[in-house]
Amino acid sequence: MLLLVKVKPGARRNEVRAWDPGTLTLELAVSAPPVDGKANAAVLTALADLLGCAPSRLSLKTGASARIKRVEVPDGTDLKGLVVAKRGDAGR
Repeated sequence: MLLLVKVKPGARRNEVRAWDPGTLTLELAVSAPPVDGKANAAVLTALADLLGCAPSRLSLKTGASARIKRVEVPDGTDLKGLVVAKRGDAGR
């Protein structure tokens, strides 16, 4: 399944700012700067932490040099971690 991830690099901390399960759209702030792929790596690591899977299971399909990215996650992945993080209970 593909998630649309809107990235805000250079934030004070990694956090989910918005999650729309209907469109599978996530707004994710990461503290890494958008330099030399650091923000992309931070996105995959943060997303893997939220979903409870290894970063190697995620794949950046489009948007390597853009703020809007499409990330492929394994089919059947439980997206509840994104809901919990949006409520402020995780991802700190």
